[in-house]
Amino acid sequence: MKLTPLILLSTAWTLTAAEWPGWRGAEQDGSVAGEKPPAKFSAEENLLWKAALPGRGCSTPIVVDGKIILTSEIEGKDGVIAYDMEGKELWRKTFGKIIPGRGQRVGSSANSSPVTDGEAVYVYFKSGQLAALELSGDVRWEMNLFKKFGEDKLWWDVGTSPVIAGGNLVVAMMQTDAPSYIVSLDRKTGNTVWKNDRHYETGPESGDSYTTPLVYDIDGKETLVCWGGDHLTGQDVATGEILWTVGGFNPDKKKGWRVIASAVASGDVALVPYARGEYVAGVKMGGKGDTTEKAHLWKHKLGSDSATPAADDGKFYILTDRGPQRGLVTCIDAPSGKVLWKDKLPKAAQTFYASPIIAGGLLVCPREDGVVLTAKIGKEGLEEIKSNELGEGVIASPVVVDGQLLLRGDRSLFCFAN
Repeated sequence: MKLTPLILLSTAWTLTAAEWPGWRGAEQDGSVAGEKPPAKFSAEENLLWKAALPGRGCSTPIVVDGKIILTSEIEGKDGVIAYDMEGKELWRKTFGKIIPGRGQRVGSSANSSPVTDGEAVYVYFKSGQLAALELSGDVRWEMNLFKKFGEDKLWWDVGTSPVIAGGNLVVAMMQTDAPSYIVSLDRKTGNTVWKNDRHYETGPESGDSYTTPLVYDIDGKETLVCWGGDHLTGQDVATGEILWTVGGFNPDKKKGWRVIASAVASGDVALVPYARGEYVAGVKMGGKGDTTEKAHLWKHKLGSDSATPAADDGKFYILTDRGPQRGLVTCIDAPSGKVLWKDKLPKAAQTFYASPIIAGGLLVCPREDGVVLTAKIGKEGLEEIKSNELGEGVIASPVVVDGQLLLRGDRSLFCFAN
C-alpha cells in the first residue's frame, strides 16, 4: 500500500519539485524530499522577497505552474490572490461578503487552503462560498455550499480544506448540530456527483470536525479517508459508499472532543489525534464494514490538538502544540507504535497552530507569535535547533518548493532560500 499523490489517480498532471498542490503537500503527509530550505533565516538573511497581504487569512498557500495561490479577506470580501515565484501579484478575485472568524486571534474567514488539479484551483471559505478558478484567474464556477446543502453550525470557524478524489472535488462538512455530510462535485461544472450524509451520535460538540480528508490507495482501491464524529472511515471515491468504519475513540461520548488536527498516514496505518490533544492512536486502514475491534493497533497518551502531525520514511512526528508539554516532538515507528525518541523545542508560552513540515530532513515548526523553529532530524532526536523571528504572527502551515520556504504571516507572505 502506498500513499497516493493528491489527484494523480484522476488526471494526467505530473507534479514537479516546484509544486505544492494542497494543504499538506503532494503526499498529504507534510513532508517533501529534496533540497533543504534554510534552517536559519531573518529579514536580513536569506529573505528572497516579502509581499504585503490585503487582509486576514489563516489558509496555507499552494504552488502550481509557477504560481503561488492563497485565499484571504480582500476589502471585506472572500478573495483569492496569485503571485509569481518572485512575489509579484498576478491576479486577484473576490466573491461575496466575508463571514468573519469567530476567533479573530487564530481564526479567519479564509481558513481552508486551496487545492489544485494542475488545471484549476478550488477555494472554500467560512461563508460557504466554494469556487473553481482557472490558473489564469477566470472563474469557472461558484456556489454557496451552505445554501445548497445546509447551514454551518460548527462552534468555531470552518477549517477543512477541499481535496481531489476520484477525479472530482470533495468537501467534508462534519458537525454536531446541523446536517453533516461529504459531497463530491464535478470539477468542470460544480454539479453534484454524490453526497453522503454522515451521522454519528456523539457528545455535545464532539461531532464537530475541522479536519481534512486523505486520498489513499487502500487494497488497490482509491479511498477517501475521513476523521470526524469520533469515527475514521474509508469511502469509495466514485460513489461515496462507506467501505469500512473504525470507532471506539470516544465510547463514553464525552463532550467537547471536537477534532482539529487531521489524521496522517504511513503505509496502511493512520495516525489519529483525538481527545483534544490528549491521545494519538495508530489505526489500520482497510477491510470491510465495522473494523473497530481489529483496527486499533496502538495508542499513546500524547498528542496534538491543532497542529497535524507529519509522516516521513515510515515514522510519525507529533508536535505537542499546547499545555505543559508544548514543544515536545515525538517520533513514533508507524507499524509498531514504538516511541523511537522524544525531544524538546525551546519552551515558550505560545501555542503552535501551524502544522509542522519536514523538508529534506529539516523539521519546520512555526509558532503563533511568529517564531519559526527548525531542527535537523537525527536518529536519536533533534539536532541544530534554530529560532527565527518573522516579526508577525503565524497560523498557516509552511510550504517548501525547490528549497524555498514560504511562510504566510498575519500581514505578509515571506519567501526564504539558501
